[in-house]
Amino acid sequence: MSENTHLYVLWTNDNLITAEKMVFMYTVNSLVHGWWEEVTLIIWGATAKLVNENTDIQEQIKKAQDAGVHVTACKACADQLGITETLEKLNIEVKYWGVPLTEVLTNGEKLLTI
Repeated sequence: MSENTHLYVLWTNDNLITAEKMVFMYTVNSLVHGWWEEVTLIIWGATAKLVNENTDIQEQIKKAQDAGVHVTACKACADQLGITETLEKLNIEVKYWGVPLTEVLTNGEKLLTI
């Protein structure tokens, strides 16, 4: 495996099929099968609202966390939507992602945008 073993997944698409059949399927299997050593799922924009409102998605997040996926969310989005507390209760790290995302990009990290 190459030295770059951390995958970041920027999840902005609130489509349920995409969530189930791509986002969660790939992030969990990436760790289960050793494709990546670390996976960080970044919830941004419309997906924050989806997570807040959909208990099936919340269950998928819990399963992903149990598999080792680090789940985090954009604080600016969560604050603007009034759902920061809800996300934190789901054990989702809520933080400002503007600077960290820029660092991911400028450092040549692996980023998958959905």
